[in-house]
Amino acid sequence: MSPTLELTFDLIRRQSVTPEDAGCQALMIKRLEAIGFTIHPLRFDDVDNFWAVRGDSGPLLCFAGHTDVVPTGPVAQWQYHPYEPCIVDGMLYGRGAADMKGSLAAMVTACERFVAAHPDHQGRIAYLITSDEEGIAINGTVKVMDWLQSQNEKIDWCIVGEPSSTQHVGDTIKNGRRGSLGAVLKVKGIQGHVAYPHLASNPIHSVAPALAELAAEQWDNGNDFFPATSFQISNINGGTGATNVIPGELEVIFNFRFSTELTEQQLRQRTEAILEKHKVNYELTWNLSGQPFLTSEGSLIDATVKAIHTVAGIDTELSTAGGTSDGRFIAPTGSQLVELGPVNATIHKVDECITAKDLDTLSTMYEGILKNLLT
Repeated sequence: MSPTLELTFDLIRRQSVTPEDAGCQALMIKRLEAIGFTIHPLRFDDVDNFWAVRGDSGPLLCFAGHTDVVPTGPVAQWQYHPYEPCIVDGMLYGRGAADMKGSLAAMVTACERFVAAHPDHQGRIAYLITSDEEGIAINGTVKVMDWLQSQNEKIDWCIVGEPSSTQHVGDTIKNGRRGSLGAVLKVKGIQGHVAYPHLASNPIHSVAPALAELAAEQWDNGNDFFPATSFQISNINGGTGATNVIPGELEVIFNFRFSTELTEQQLRQRTEAILEKHKVNYELTWNLSGQPFLTSEGSLIDATVKAIHTVAGIDTELSTAGGTSDGRFIAPTGSQLVELGPVNATIHKVDECITAKDLDTLSTMYEGILKNLLT
C-alpha cells in the first residue's frame, strides 16, 4: 500500500468515537514532528486537540480536521468490520474512511513530500486538529480558535478536510456553508377531557396554523452562492398517550438553514411575529450553531482549482450545500476557506467506504495547493 493508505489504515483501527481520540493525534504528531512541526497539545475538558505549525514568518496555510468519528451502530450490520479496514474490489471500507481519516492521512503525506522537496518553503503550514467535531463541538475547534486569538495568531488560508466530493474526488469543493439556527418551541395549553373541549385549550390546534404558515413562508430567494433559506420541523411531541386527553403542552423542534441574505435576528423576529399573529401561547429557545460564511474568490480558491485540474484534469464546482462544518468557527476570523475531501456518498452510513486510490489522488491535490501557495 501507499504511505497514505497505510496511515489511513492505522487511523481507522483506532476507535475514536466522539469525543475520544484513541491515539490518532499522537500518530499524526509523531509524523509532523519528524518534518519540523512545533506541536501545541490543547486539551479542553474531555477533548484532545492540537495545533502544529512549521515556519517562522509569512502567510499561514492551515489544514483543519477531526480525528473523531460517529458511532458505528450495530456492528453486525456491517459487511466489513468498521475498525478493521480492508480494501475489496478497489474500495476502502472502515468508519472514518471518508469522514475524515482519509483526509488526515492525505494531508500528512502531502506535507511530508512537500517539505522534503521544499524544506525552505515560503510562509507557514499549520494543522488544527480536534476530536470534537462530530459531537457538540464546544471544546474543539472553537476553543482552539480562542487560543489562537490569545496568541495573536491569524490563519490566512484554511483547507478543511471534510468529504466534499460527489462523484469523483475533487469534482466539488465547498467554498461556504449556510448558517444553522435551531429552536425549541413550547406551546402552552390546558389539559382536559376530549369530551369537554370548552374546559381545555388544545396547543396542537392553536399552533397548527402558525406552523403551516412558517412552512409555507418564502424566507428569501437565495443568491448566486446560496439556495433559498429553508425551514424544517424535525420533531413534534405532545399528548399523554391516551386518546381521550387534550394535551397541556406541545413541543416543536425546528431548524433554519439560512443564506447570507438574512441575519439570525431577522429570522427570529419574523418567526415570532407569525406566532404572535396566530395568538400562540409559547416559549421559544433559540440555538445558533453557525453563521453562514463564504469565500467567493481569492488566492486559495485559485490554488485549489488549479491543483485539482492539474492532478485530475477536471474543472471543480464551487458549492455551499450540505450541513455545517468546523469551518464556521474559522471563516469569521477573515480566513479564506475551502473544504476539499473524498466522495461523501457513504459518510455516517453502515459500510462507509471510498475508492482507495482516491486518497493518493487527494494527497497529490493537497500537495499541489501547498506548492501553489508556498513556493
